[in-house]
Amino acid sequence: MSVSQDIIASHLDNRPLVKRLGIFDWVWALLVVAGALYTWNRFIDLMDTFEQVILPLSTIGLVTLGWLWKPARPLTMVVAALSLLAVWIYGNDLTLADRNFFLKFILSSQSAIMWMSALFVMATAAYLLALVIRSEFTGKVATALTWSATTMGLVGLMVRWRESYMISPDVGHIPVSNLYEVFILFTILTALLYLHYEKRYNSRALGTFVLAVISAAVGFILWYKFDRGASDIQPLVPALQSYWMKIHVPANFVGYGSFAIAAMVAVPMLIRAYVGSQSARLVLWAVSGVIGGIGIVVQLLLHGVGSASLVQAALIGFGSFAATAAIIWGLSRERVLMGLPSIEIMEDVMYKAIALGFAFFTLATILGALWAAEAWGGYWSWDPKETWALIVWLNYAGWLHLRLTKGLRGVPLAWWALVGLFVTAFAFLGVNMFLSGLHSYGKL
Repeated sequence: MSVSQDIIASHLDNRPLVKRLGIFDWVWALLVVAGALYTWNRFIDLMDTFEQVILPLSTIGLVTLGWLWKPARPLTMVVAALSLLAVWIYGNDLTLADRNFFLKFILSSQSAIMWMSALFVMATAAYLLALVIRSEFTGKVATALTWSATTMGLVGLMVRWRESYMISPDVGHIPVSNLYEVFILFTILTALLYLHYEKRYNSRALGTFVLAVISAAVGFILWYKFDRGASDIQPLVPALQSYWMKIHVPANFVGYGSFAIAAMVAVPMLIRAYVGSQSARLVLWAVSGVIGGIGIVVQLLLHGVGSASLVQAALIGFGSFAATAAIIWGLSRERVLMGLPSIEIMEDVMYKAIALGFAFFTLATILGALWAAEAWGGYWSWDPKETWALIVWLNYAGWLHLRLTKGLRGVPLAWWALVGLFVTAFAFLGVNMFLSGLHSYGKL
């Protein structure tokens, strides 16, 4: 099993973090602190007690993140520069979004999010091409496109935050309040987590699979924007007018993004495990059938049950089935298999992703209970969203328990992680589509 230089270095340098810091690390810390002090002096009158507490904590967190993960530093500075440029161009005139060239085509929230969407799709294609032709240059292009998409997505959310306050101070809120906004957050967090693992394991081969689920989320964002007009900034419903939303939702989506990565890493792991065996066809038809079935269900959910919808759903389902089967069959070829990491490395990525996701999902569930107590007078009410959150938590708790205490490894855990994605997807989206309850404000 090959091991990346980053992993080797992390084991060799066991000095305390402070002793490993150089001049640029301290410059980074000073820049973040300076920005926090400016924010405090400029906006202290607009902050409630919670925000006054969270600002220094966020400052410490961002400094530490930049120390532990160096790529976070240029990302943060570019996002800050572009976001501040957009805010400066806007001034207090929101109508400039349609009249100023840079806002209209690059820096307004909707323009930046459209750039994010296009770049993620391009990155997915580039990763697939790099895997098939084994091109290092194409892989670097794919990584650059992913970083660019993530940057534009973050700029889009930052500028959208400012735009909401430009509509009215009463409308202004952090952009994590509806499905349109949280799907954007999901793509960004999933991409950042993947880029961390890509750097840590010095391999781009898994990008094809992880970016596929991100591109699927981009498809939902585009449909939700153009078909449902969900990109408009709306005032918060009373239940969401809480400081808990600012920490509960991001923590949840670190969990969702991590679980998505684990599931998508499970796919090449199963391909490598089964190729050349009698079970290879079972994997091919099972995964293709699941994807085809999802295509049918989504079509019927979006357009209802009717004769035309049934025909269209059947065509979409068959197309999804055939495309998935062709892709998996193509990726099973020897040349592509040689480019995939070993099963041991993929299993390690899958474990780390689920462990991280489980920690954040647990935190988010606790925060959600505190939020519920404040909003509805009780920590737990067996609302459908809460019930399915518990199911997701138990699913991954069981996964970790069997791995850590029973030594379970390999293919069974890969299948479990893959199925777990659908459990998580139902808790995230399916509950909003099918079930009603206290969280019904999140319906499609």
